[in-house]
Amino acid sequence: MLETVRGPRQLIVGEGVAQNIPRVVAECGSRVLIVTDQVLLAQPGVAEIVAAVRDRVAAVEVFADANPDVPLADVDLAVSAAAKVDADVILAVGGGTVIDLAKIVGVIRCHGGTPRDFYGESKVPGPTVPLVAVPTTSGTGSELTPVSVLTDPERELKVGVSSVHIVPDFAIVDPELTYTCPATVTAHSGIDAFCHAVESFTARPRAHGPRDPVEQVFLGRNPITDHYALLAAERIARSLRRAVRDGHDTDARADMSYGSMLAGLAFAHAGNAAPHALQYPIGAATHTPHGLGVGLLLPYALAAAKDAIGDRLAILAGVCGLDVTGTSEAEAADRFLAWLDDLLADIGIPPTLADIGVARADLPRFAEMATGVTRLIQNHPGPTDTASLTAILEAAWTGDRTRPARTPSGCGSSTP
Repeated sequence: MLETVRGPRQLIVGEGVAQNIPRVVAECGSRVLIVTDQVLLAQPGVAEIVAAVRDRVAAVEVFADANPDVPLADVDLAVSAAAKVDADVILAVGGGTVIDLAKIVGVIRCHGGTPRDFYGESKVPGPTVPLVAVPTTSGTGSELTPVSVLTDPERELKVGVSSVHIVPDFAIVDPELTYTCPATVTAHSGIDAFCHAVESFTARPRAHGPRDPVEQVFLGRNPITDHYALLAAERIARSLRRAVRDGHDTDARADMSYGSMLAGLAFAHAGNAAPHALQYPIGAATHTPHGLGVGLLLPYALAAAKDAIGDRLAILAGVCGLDVTGTSEAEAADRFLAWLDDLLADIGIPPTLADIGVARADLPRFAEMATGVTRLIQNHPGPTDTASLTAILEAAWTGDRTRPARTPSGCGSSTP
């Protein structure tokens, strides 16, 4: 047996805990780069955090121009902003984009180079600038994870920097900061968190060698990640619809904050799988939100692997509140997938790739690109050859999960 648990030095969770941010930041350093975005900076709660931090430290520079999916140009600008105050601590207040940007800025500030020097797993040579991560959405779990996802204009898919050294030093998760999150963002980030939980729970287990916890970031599922994943799935399943419908439902917001956090702990170790790997090229091509893409793809990837994970889908059915007493494992698994379809529809996730502008002729190319995202695709519990991944995309394009798990002969045509 060989397992590992990674996380921040301290995780602080609960309503009102944002009041601790200035003290925590000041204990980490005196020259602060604050990373956020313009929409958040205009909100009273975030503006109060910035003002309170200014009162506690010697110097503050605010970079508030973070854009979705962390374009490399933003990294250069944020690194320059950090240099203006010779930043010795970074505070990230925002969603996954903001926190991922702060992570790579800390890497470059400490180790030099460019983001491309650190693509892949375990390329960061050591600890980075202390990072305090404060999420304002319930979705990515980036405040707890060893991953920063970036958009490189020279590539046709998003790329990841993965290292144990970029886990934030402190994570402060306050559900009150999510109350103003719009319904669409709540839906997209929330289903992303649910995907993290489900993909972690159904990830392929791996035999570990003695160096795996150091050399590899994602290690496959294990009993520890299963625990976090199921707790996350339960909370998100009962509250995502409510949080989308009413952003001021404080119980639902709390559940989503806790669920996102727990899912982050799960996938920080187990890893994500095919829905995330396939979304990378699709998101880059269609410029659609990450959460929308992974949510859309999740039921198709699970259905394709149902023979291998039917028992786990049956467990998820019970965890998500379905009455599967007296049903067979296969029937319970099918009920979970049907329930997932309903959940996605209720929160506004389109049912097919055709609905988000994906060209059918591009499916084999996207599948081929996804096979190269090794850190993710190796976790998928079903076949991961290009033909099998193309079959998943074909089902997601047509909306038909009853097709055989192979590439249909007409997949290159422009009509169904």
